[in-house]
Amino acid sequence: MVEHSGAERRAAVARVLEEAAGPVSAASLARQFSVSRQIIVGDIALLRAGGAGILATPRGYVLERRQEGVVHTVACVHTPEQMEAELTAIVDAGGEVVDVIVEHPVYGQLTGILGLRSRYDIGEFIRRVAEHGARPLSDLTGGIHLHTVRCQDEKSFQRVQKALANEGFLLNM
Repeated sequence: MVEHSGAERRAAVARVLEEAAGPVSAASLARQFSVSRQIIVGDIALLRAGGAGILATPRGYVLERRQEGVVHTVACVHTPEQMEAELTAIVDAGGEVVDVIVEHPVYGQLTGILGLRSRYDIGEFIRRVAEHGARPLSDLTGGIHLHTVRCQDEKSFQRVQKALANEGFLLNM
């Protein structure tokens, strides 16, 4: 790989993300540009500060893109052991789990970008959670959390709500 200045490398990283069909990890970008992962993390931070809509997902960086369909927020509650079942209920009913949101007493709203569209995505997410010994964000709130869910239409979203209700994951106060 030809050595790049920081600005040239950041422009090249942005091009890679624009052309990517899916998430691109910091490690793969680091290999591609022969720099450390930490350099890439810094490049991404500078690109974001410059206005680039780059999201960090559990599988890598993606550019924010206008998505078709409808977007709704659902309030859920479950134990950490039920996380995979909840996510599976959403994607099996035709939804994409865009993110998870919790209310933290010190930091306010915390959002984790997920971008889970399939059982494969969920499996990879669950594997990474286990690999890193991570706990779900909902642990901070006794299992209560929000998900932003994207569906192709309202009928699909109604299926998602019904699936979550059938499993007992919808928060009812």
